[in-house]
Amino acid sequence: MQARLIATVLAGVFLMGAAAPDNDPYTWMEEIEGARALDWAKAENARSLPQLQNDARYAGLYADALKIATAKDRIPNVGFGGDGSLRDYWQDAEHVRGVWRTASLDSYRSGNPDWKPILDIDALSKTENANWVWKGADCLRPDERYCLVNLSNGGKDAVEIREFDTVTGKFVDGGFRLPEGKHRVDWLDKDTLLVATDWTKADVTTSGYPFIAKILKRGQKLADAKQVFTGTRDDGGYGVQSIVLHDAAGKVQAVVIQRPLDTFNAEYYLLVGDRPLRLDLPKKSSIQGYLDGRLLVSLEEGWDAKGMKEGDLVDFDLAAVKKTPGALTPSLVLRPTESQSVEDVGTTKTRLVITLLDNVKGQVLSFQRKGGAWTSTKLDLPKDSTIGIASASDVDDKLIVNVASFLTPNSQWLADAAGGKPVELRKLPDRFDASKFVVEQAWATSKDGTKVPYFVVHAKGLKLDGTNPTLLNAYGGFLVSQSPSYSGALGKLWLEKGGVFVVANIRGGGEFGPRWHNAGLKLKRMAVYDDFFAVSQDLIDRKITNPKKLGIMGGSNGGLLMGVALTKHPELYNAIVIQVPLFDMIGYDHIGAGASWIGEYGDPKVPEERAMLMTYSPYQNLKPGQPYPRVFIETSTKDDRVHPAHARKAAARLKEYGYDYLYYENIDGGHAAAANLNERATRQALEYTYLMQRLMD
Repeated sequence: MQARLIATVLAGVFLMGAAAPDNDPYTWMEEIEGARALDWAKAENARSLPQLQNDARYAGLYADALKIATAKDRIPNVGFGGDGSLRDYWQDAEHVRGVWRTASLDSYRSGNPDWKPILDIDALSKTENANWVWKGADCLRPDERYCLVNLSNGGKDAVEIREFDTVTGKFVDGGFRLPEGKHRVDWLDKDTLLVATDWTKADVTTSGYPFIAKILKRGQKLADAKQVFTGTRDDGGYGVQSIVLHDAAGKVQAVVIQRPLDTFNAEYYLLVGDRPLRLDLPKKSSIQGYLDGRLLVSLEEGWDAKGMKEGDLVDFDLAAVKKTPGALTPSLVLRPTESQSVEDVGTTKTRLVITLLDNVKGQVLSFQRKGGAWTSTKLDLPKDSTIGIASASDVDDKLIVNVASFLTPNSQWLADAAGGKPVELRKLPDRFDASKFVVEQAWATSKDGTKVPYFVVHAKGLKLDGTNPTLLNAYGGFLVSQSPSYSGALGKLWLEKGGVFVVANIRGGGEFGPRWHNAGLKLKRMAVYDDFFAVSQDLIDRKITNPKKLGIMGGSNGGLLMGVALTKHPELYNAIVIQVPLFDMIGYDHIGAGASWIGEYGDPKVPEERAMLMTYSPYQNLKPGQPYPRVFIETSTKDDRVHPAHARKAAARLKEYGYDYLYYENIDGGHAAAANLNERATRQALEYTYLMQRLMD
């Protein structure tokens, strides 16, 4: 009771000194494509961009970034098609928007694949006079001939869906088609879809996601679809979603509907005919797949009544689940150690495949179930790397695996989950001279004594004299791990120019499983930021850099982190790149999809949670007369996830208080802030020009 009283008082104290949503002078910026807001953004672009693009270094940085982004010797992001062939979505200088294409596995392994186009997005955009951005395709198993193609206008999360025939290379005449929306769609059979969408304007949650699911038959109007499930308008998260469990032959074994209550808590329902039956699962759990009669589930919280712990991967007999959905009995598949985290779960024809992080370094385990127990073997893949499953085949036990590290170019491997030595299919050519650099992993001590790991990429023989231009990146949220990755642009545009790069594995992420994430949720949020400040100070104490040479960069939730750093400890940094950020954490729940993240940050309408939000919300904590560095804020008009209003209002408040800053709003691009390769190169060149101006001049 006392804590709640103190929180309420604190909320009142902060509100007296900061603009609450009802008296915010910049609410007009929340109209995403309002004329006044767009005119303001264009004027800011016109003011800021010349200050970077007229720098003598910009042209060279842009040329290098574009060369890397459009290089034809990049590794194709291939995945298995239903017939064992490979499919890939490819962009280059000739296909700026991209082409969806296919090749046989043998052809691909030859090193000179015979690519056949499936759908050319550049040609489609030209024909339809549209700004289409590819958002993937959902294909009908087992042969995957018919696919639901997702097309986004300018990069928005909302998409238009059209049925496409990969054999004829044409959209199906009279086939399934959904207008623009944040749809959740799955095939049930060739003539049936399970659809969650905005059936009417009222059929979305407060964060803009659908909460009503219906069965749609081929040739049927949307208005005639049969409703099988409904949540409520106040549900959080990302809207009702279906999980269709298939066997290796593509036959549907079960359909589960997920009803998100907030960002991480959800209810699960087994759909029997048109009746949803509640499953006895913890609210913080995730269905990971199906194999050989077993339903696979990861636990993001402990399940004490069943003897299961936070972070466990468990399975259930699907036949028993169907018989008694309200009384489930889990079996343990894998219990990670304190240093481990389950990252990916995949299934092949006969194997369960799991990627693990162990002290933020990857490995892959292949599991086989015999005699009612799971046994595992470790695949022979490169060490000290990030390893991800790109695709798992249903036809056999083959896997496409991606391997990445800071200094070794990405490689792509063909592995057999049933045994045998993986074969390297592709390796990215060097984009910079990595032989001059080394990687070290260090640990900082946070405010509460927690040890926080971070990676430092630097030149060999680095002088610890505190003068090295250093760029620190972190994310710290949503169970997302920041593991080693190779960036040609970073190497060419920053490391080779004399910079040091650091990645901090702060709490809120998934580097050590759900416990690491849960340690930074809601009222515990300051632990995330304390970790980041501890790493920043450690870099300074170790004399890798000093505050005049230390810059930071982060996007989305990481953009919020940048805003907190700006307002909490501006004395530590001389450059801050704030990408597609959250910033107004008191109004975030009504801006864009903000209400879907209440499970992460807390609810501004709950006094105790509002008090915590007020302690760090960058927008409310900006003040005049502070030693803020000149920041660079980036966003996109088409970002319908975080919403550009956060970035706009941040810049407007800085201007109101008389600070110098730079601002760039890409009119297209979505949450990635870049709709095509040219725009990506532009953004990177702008960022590194700014960082050089602040940290190297």
